[in-house]
Amino acid sequence: MLEEAELRTLLRERESERVERKASDSDRNDLRRTICALANDLGGTGRPGVLFVGVRDDGSCADLPVTDRLLRDLAELRSDGKIHPFPAMSVRDVTVDGCRMAVVIVEPSDNPPVKFEGRAYVRVGPSVRVATAEEERRLIERRRWWNLPFDQQPVRGATLDDLDLVRFKLELLPALVPPDVLAANERSAMDQLRALRMLHPDGTPSVLAVLAIGKEPRRFFPGAYVQFVKFAGTRLSDPIVASHEIAGTLLDQFRQLDELLRLNISVGTMVGPGRAIERPDYPLVALQELARNALIHRNYELSTTPVRVNWYSDRVEIVSPGGPFGEVTVERFGEPNVTSYRNPGLAELASRLGYAQRFGTGIARARAELEKNGNPPLELRADTKQVLAIVRCRP
Repeated sequence: MLEEAELRTLLRERESERVERKASDSDRNDLRRTICALANDLGGTGRPGVLFVGVRDDGSCADLPVTDRLLRDLAELRSDGKIHPFPAMSVRDVTVDGCRMAVVIVEPSDNPPVKFEGRAYVRVGPSVRVATAEEERRLIERRRWWNLPFDQQPVRGATLDDLDLVRFKLELLPALVPPDVLAANERSAMDQLRALRMLHPDGTPSVLAVLAIGKEPRRFFPGAYVQFVKFAGTRLSDPIVASHEIAGTLLDQFRQLDELLRLNISVGTMVGPGRAIERPDYPLVALQELARNALIHRNYELSTTPVRVNWYSDRVEIVSPGGPFGEVTVERFGEPNVTSYRNPGLAELASRLGYAQRFGTGIARARAELEKNGNPPLELRADTKQVLAIVRCRP
């Protein structure tokens, strides 16, 4: 954590690889690019970068109102779904020589390159620009591989032959990499896989690669599938109406599960004065959010149990193997603004491909959709082994 004296010294220095000044927060994308560049720490300083908001380029005070809303908005730039992977950063309200400002302190990333909308940005002197292919390779080489999340660790025994590289090129790359970057064609397939955290330096595919573009993900992760069962009643012992095993890549499971959810939702008609209103027994968006969360945040490392979707006559239960992770404890599970990601690479992939909204908002969105549709409140039950979401039918 930088002390006040060091912040004062950095503020008085000229803009550099570690220091940027902005008079306001009006251009949020410009702020995101700067945060990425500071996190990438191209010069390898190993020291935090600092973004002063409320100070002009010449160091004079811009008299920007530093409100709680401004501080919250700046903090949310970290996890609003546009910067990947999440940078380690903090936001402070600081007054230096009578000038009040917001200070964003960005730590060098252990997992570069950090990207905004698919582009890696670096800081060269006082300027921010898109990283060249060579600079991106340098950043990748600096990754601390032993300290990465589970989904970015290598899968022992897996090789490039276990990946569907045609699908990677035709489906994932166009969705994950901006067209102008692809058109430059400066990166080999190996470099592209490494840049997207799908390949270890020794050429071994990562967990993310196997789950996203693997030919047979279950060969390495036996629990990487969904068991969907529909019952005729309200108990596990009641007759089974339909049963499906949904396998394949994570994207295959998203798509097949979406289709099953749509097919099993019933729409009823409520007749009012002069009009008829159609309402589903379950809002599709709520079920999608909860099911996708279960797939993204489940424990693939220690569990061979699938994600389970049990559809009863009065409720839907979605069970995700593995309890809460990181800052999300059993006691705090489901609380607003309490998020940790067991599999941040999978979360990023889902977000970039349109299967997730802003990070950390899935449960809140599901709750809002249930309330709007007239369903009872969402019920969440978590222990150290699993997370259970219960969605009850609209009366």
